[in-house]
Order: sequence, then C-alpha cells, then structure tokens
Amino acid sequence: MRPTQASFPATRLRRTRQSPAVRGMVRQNTLTVDDFIWPVFVRSGEGIEEPIPSMPGVVRRSVDKVVEAAREAADLGIPAICIFPYTGLEDRTEDCAGAWDPENHANRAIRAIKEAVPEIAIMTDVALDTYNINGHDGFVENGEIVNDRSVEALVKMALSQAEAGADIIGPSDMMDGRIGAIRTALEGAGHQNVMILSYAAKYASAFYGPFRDAVGASGALTGDKKTYQMDPANSDEALRLIERDLTEGADMVMVKPGLPYLDICRLVKDTFGAPTFAYQVSGEYAMIEAASANGWVDHDRVMMESLMAFKRAGCDGILTYFAPAAARLLHAGKSA
Repeated sequence: MRPTQASFPATRLRRTRQSPAVRGMVRQNTLTVDDFIWPVFVRSGEGIEEPIPSMPGVVRRSVDKVVEAAREAADLGIPAICIFPYTGLEDRTEDCAGAWDPENHANRAIRAIKEAVPEIAIMTDVALDTYNINGHDGFVENGEIVNDRSVEALVKMALSQAEAGADIIGPSDMMDGRIGAIRTALEGAGHQNVMILSYAAKYASAFYGPFRDAVGASGALTGDKKTYQMDPANSDEALRLIERDLTEGADMVMVKPGLPYLDICRLVKDTFGAPTFAYQVSGEYAMIEAASANGWVDHDRVMMESLMAFKRAGCDGILTYFAPAAARLLHAGKSA
C-alpha cells in the first residue's frame, strides 16, 4: 500500500519537473549505449550495401561491409551486434544444410568481425527460416512444422556458430526443448562460455513483415507460424516459456516484438529477475520511420521515447535498428 502524501498545496508534484537539472535528479530510468544490440543483415558479394525498401535506412551488407558496421558500433560504444543472413530462394533447400555450413554468410561474418573488431560481442540467430525453401523456422513434413527433427538441426546450427566465434547464441525458432539441447551440445563441445539469449516469448506477430523482406523469407513462407510462435492474446504462457528456457540453460531471455508487448516485459522481469531483453522489431522501426518521413512525428524524440519505454518496462537491453542513431544522440547529451 502506498504511503499517504500531503495534499495540495503542501504537495506540488510540478516542483520536481521545473528544470532540466531537477528532472535529471529524480529521473527513474536511464537509457545508455550499453543497452543496445544492433541487428545487421549480411549477404553474399563484396563491397555491397543494399537498401531494404521496407526498412528505410537499413541495408543488407556483404561481409566486408558488416565488418565496417561492427567497427562503427564499437566506436559508438554499442556492446553487441546481432547477425542475420540474407539468403535468396535459389540457395534455400528442404534439408536446410546451409544453416550449419561453416562457410555460410553468418559464419564468415563472425570470423571476420572477431579478427577485425574483437572487442565487440557477436550475437547470432538460430532458426531455419533463412535457409528453408518453405520459409519456416523448422522442417516441414506433410504440412506440419515438426519439432524434434528441427531441434537436431538447430543444435548443428548453434554449434557451427559457436565454432565460428559467436559470443551469444539466439535461438528464435520457438521449438520445444531446443534450449536444453543446445546448452548440452555447447557444453559437450567445450563452448561452456557461449551464452544463450533465448527468444523465449516470441509472438506470432504481424510486426515482422519488413524483417522477412530483409532476410528473403517473405517469398518463401508457406502458411503461417502460429503453431510454434505464441498467440498474441496470451500472457501466462509467456511466463511458462520463460521459466522453461531458464531451467534448460538460457542465460538471458527475450520478448518479441517489443512495444506492443511491454506488459510481458514487465511480467517477465518482475517474476524472474533474469536478464530480460526486448526486440524492437522491423515493423516498429518502419512505422516510426514512415511517420517521421511524412512529418507526422519528430523522428529523434519518438525514437528515444520508444527506447526509454523498454527500460521503464524493466528491460536490461534492447535489440534495435536505431542503435547507431540513438547512440549518437546519447553521446551528444540528448535523451528521451
């Protein structure tokens, strides 16, 4: 129960809002560059930065350009980047073997970054969708996304990324049992220090559309992902998933998407106290970019306000395409 406060005029709540200095003194949450993980997209080729139309300002980069992005991130103080590979339909297969190929785009990028920018942490994505001719995160058999066979493939994918030098493995597939299987495999292969940031509460959301364009999955996807990603109407299930993944060996957990699910972020943090992240997904990013391009909102203020919302909801960190732009504003002394 809250303590009783004095009535007006003894209490004037505007007193602590009267100047920047006072507002800073009583500010409850602070956004810093340390809060960001920057998602980047890698593709084949050399010297390529290919714009993604549905994500203004975001590009697919060849490995050499991803290394430049990693250097930019490190120079800005961003602690980690997350690598997502773009794969064309011509390179996708039923068996998804490219997912654990040591020479795939993601693994080559990991090795190149580790050599050139060793101080930055590298996170990866573990799901079959970018290598699957069906566009799904797991194998498709007779129209069903099968679980256990998919987990076996995801383990091979995670091991290939750990062997390439990844610091953080990010299983985003939502198959049952994959965290335990990946953790066991990492331990057995001598990768005991590789972290798992589990996409533990990942919803079957319409906010992912631009991302699927970015990784080449939009044209490949058959059906939807509702049999393995979460129903947007559910919150109790999110807590069950978080608890399961933590008990199976996840070091950190994620809620995805971000802004439409801030209530879930708060529930997770309050319930478990574990390192909790949110992904400000492509649709969230694209909406802010589109609204600001039309002059309807102030881009920088809305961007920073949206990022502060995650901290207020209890998040320890945020995956966001805004990371470099937000970092520059923070270095300039500007906040939400």
